[in-house]
Amino acid sequence: MTKTVIPIGPQHPLLKEPLAFQIMLEGERVTDSTMRMGYVHRGIERLCQERTFIQNIHLVERVCGICSHVHAMTYCRAVELLLGINVPPRAAYLRALLCELERIHSHLLWLGVLARNVGLDTIFMYAWRDREVALDIMEALSGGRVSHAVNIIGGVRSDVTPEQREEILEQLTTLDRQVNWLLGVVEHERSLQTRTKGVGLLSLQQVRRYCVVGPVARASGLDADMRRDEPRTPYDRLSFNVPMHTAGDVWARTLVRMQETLISVELCRDILKEMPEGPLAVRAPRRVPPGEAISRSEAPRGELFYYVRSDGSDTPARVKIRTPTLPSLLTLPQQLKGVTMADVSVVLSGVDLCIACADR
Repeated sequence: MTKTVIPIGPQHPLLKEPLAFQIMLEGERVTDSTMRMGYVHRGIERLCQERTFIQNIHLVERVCGICSHVHAMTYCRAVELLLGINVPPRAAYLRALLCELERIHSHLLWLGVLARNVGLDTIFMYAWRDREVALDIMEALSGGRVSHAVNIIGGVRSDVTPEQREEILEQLTTLDRQVNWLLGVVEHERSLQTRTKGVGLLSLQQVRRYCVVGPVARASGLDADMRRDEPRTPYDRLSFNVPMHTAGDVWARTLVRMQETLISVELCRDILKEMPEGPLAVRAPRRVPPGEAISRSEAPRGELFYYVRSDGSDTPARVKIRTPTLPSLLTLPQQLKGVTMADVSVVLSGVDLCIACADR
């Protein structure tokens, strides 16, 4: 049988960010693959050591464009632990509100990209239409659709007015209706099921071996979610389910993300209704006492980890970021083995690629 090597990337219509693959084929079947990264490495962790704790808020917000808020929030939490301060309850609620809106935005963006890559443009257009509602709400809250600059050490800088609250609740009602309808379309779309069922398989053992987190892990039966397992305000006061499936393929990941989107819409509604009154921030000193702290959050793609060490100055001695994207990327050679060339686009789309997030 004819053996062929197909290069994909670093510039390719399938990839929105630079990543290079060498796909080895026998006929139409993938026998092996290699992956090369590093094209968008920016040295963000090293840059953090050259900037003050305050300046780094804006730097880490640019690790990832899709989940910029959760990066800044997780970093701020680590610094707040070093300072020994607690943010006001209202600030914690506002942070969580933006986190859930980011999750909605990220999951709908992912669904649109997956649908576009398998030729289902109608689902792509509906998903990105609904995503605009979440982006509009975030823009109303922060002034930005991608980077929000809401977090400060000690709280947040932006509030939600009573008028905004009522308007956002109406928008969430619309979004809930539209996403429920879209989920029905996805569940009954035979072409999508045919292209995704049994493709990109990851077993629970492989998930644990590669330390995969987030929707990809939950689609393989790993019952883990930082919002529930290590709850902070307001998640310790909210009730929600964690969707989980066991098939471990791209279809299971689709269902997990769509169900999580609906849960996030409900969480946004609960957060707005139960948000307490009070200040938005507490004063924080510019110099951070010596010590080290870790902070973990549930980003749209899974657990986000920040380690911050201080030597007593106004700049950190070390900042280490562990994003949820890299473990999923490392599983791609395993997922690609045995699929047909036509299914390579489905596998690459299924893990929710964010190369800037992984390279940093």
